[in-house]
Amino acid sequence: MSRSRFEVIAEDKYSRARCGKLALTHGVVQTPVFMPVGTNGTVKSIEQGKLKEIGVQIILTNTYHLYLRPGMEVIKHFGGIHNFMNWHFPILTDSGGFQVFSLGRLNKVTDEGVEFKSHIDGSRHFLTPDKAMEVQMMLGSDIAMAFDECIDANSDYITTANAANRTYKWAKRCKKTHNLDDQMLFGIVQGGIYEDLRIKSAEEITALDFDGYAIGGLSVGETKEVTYSMLDIVVPLLPKDKPVYLMGVGTPDMIMEAVKRGVDMFDCVLPTRLARHAMAMTSEGNLRLRNAEFQFDKASLDPNCDCYVCKNYSRAYIHHLFKCNEVLGMMLLTIHNIYFLLDLMKNIREKIKSGVGLMSNVR
Repeated sequence: MSRSRFEVIAEDKYSRARCGKLALTHGVVQTPVFMPVGTNGTVKSIEQGKLKEIGVQIILTNTYHLYLRPGMEVIKHFGGIHNFMNWHFPILTDSGGFQVFSLGRLNKVTDEGVEFKSHIDGSRHFLTPDKAMEVQMMLGSDIAMAFDECIDANSDYITTANAANRTYKWAKRCKKTHNLDDQMLFGIVQGGIYEDLRIKSAEEITALDFDGYAIGGLSVGETKEVTYSMLDIVVPLLPKDKPVYLMGVGTPDMIMEAVKRGVDMFDCVLPTRLARHAMAMTSEGNLRLRNAEFQFDKASLDPNCDCYVCKNYSRAYIHHLFKCNEVLGMMLLTIHNIYFLLDLMKNIREKIKSGVGLMSNVR
């Protein structure tokens, strides 16, 4: 049986939105929550102490990439991923399923698993559902993800049905292999953009009684409207006493719409990727700081933001840093962009708890 570590503490009057507490080995996470992505055991352009300082509760690391480098021998030597990267707070590890999709030209997928060529040195590896569990148990993350097959959103019906069926078969193997009591295991619902396949996948995956449920195969090329329609179909089919995780979503509008539909957890590379390209996320939309219009701008990035960057630096200074290719520019925008999404989640939680409702403005 799965372990109940999730408690719903408040519900929105006007939608399916709710606040919860997710009790994990390395801490309690308040939901809805945004998880910054630390692919290689680091969130790009920001160190762990600053992550905690700005309010990050949980981060995501990547099984596929850590398996290849530094490798399990190194991680095991340090006693797990928390010790290795000196982050003693919750961590979720993905299973490698998305990398099977995104690095598809290097991979061959069969019912047994995935044969792939390393993008680093060309060496060949074989990743099975059982292996994905063994690696994640060795990493020692607080939440492990079942191994799934993620495909392009525009795939035809038969291809999508086959992938969803394979995901179910792999999920059963993951559940059988996983035996770490202090690590939660989430199942993943697939089914693409087809209503009947989504329903079938949700029913099959929930029947396996995982600790939580992720909705995969969205935000991979389909329109926002399709994403929302799939959430409308899937979320009501998931257990109300388990956390719901929408994978790969990080824009404020999509987070809001997904929260209203009952989603509790999000992850995305967007805030750090935008920061590396001189883009600031703000309550008035994204700002492209390389633009000449900011050369003399004394304003902070966002007048509604009280992060360290907005309190101490002007748009003109950050514009200057990027024009000079100074690393500090990326670091400052990374702090701001992550804080911006954390603040969004905090305001969402406060509105749900207060009873005001998410139909009112959430900055």
